[in-house]
Amino acid sequence: MTPTGPVELLATWEAGLTRHDAERSLLLHRAARPDASTDELLSMPVGAREGDLLALRRALFGERMQVCVACTSCREAMEFDLDATLLDVRERAGYGPLRIEEGDWTVEFRLPTVADLAAVGSAPDAAQARRLLVARCTVSAVRGGERVPPERLDALLPAEVRRRLAEAAADADPAADVTLNVTCPECGAATPADLDITSYLWTELDTWARDLLLDVHLLASAYGWSEPEILALSPLRRRYYLELCADA
Repeated sequence: MTPTGPVELLATWEAGLTRHDAERSLLLHRAARPDASTDELLSMPVGAREGDLLALRRALFGERMQVCVACTSCREAMEFDLDATLLDVRERAGYGPLRIEEGDWTVEFRLPTVADLAAVGSAPDAAQARRLLVARCTVSAVRGGERVPPERLDALLPAEVRRRLAEAAADADPAADVTLNVTCPECGAATPADLDITSYLWTELDTWARDLLLDVHLLASAYGWSEPEILALSPLRRRYYLELCADA
């Protein structure tokens, strides 16, 4: 992946300042795949988007990720470095329909897409969101030879069928839900921590953008250069000129 330039990244940051997480995810995904249309980005499985955002993060800020998690047992703050290359976010060759057969049930479904998550995001609670997602992603459902409408599945599916559906989706799209298991050095308890790459990357982008604008302010004040002229400099040359300003 070719890193997006500072002008484009600043535009992404500015556009996302007043947006919520779902809109920021789309903005960041556009930065990761600038040649893709909005419809193409929304139709991608969630794990494909997460993989793109992790790849963008590695291209922009490197392979080391600093993670801070509070132990669920003793509340001790745990900070550690995560090697982003260890995360399994390789793009799959294809995301075809999945099929589960359990007892008298046969269910064919597709993986949730970015558009699916956006559509259920306004649901009043997690249970309603799950019902909507199951209905949207079910291709067909048959029980004992009779078809079951997708909107009735959430109430009718046995627990074992639900478990197998969740396992099949996780196996087919592991990057959709990256969970870290962190062992507390103080009490030894294990703490699961979901990696929200949108929030993580946005926080880094926000820090980077504010630092860069401060650099622009200092160099413009010292040399009278315009913002485009300063952004056209390489990071190394900008840093050198800033050091000269500090020494002056």
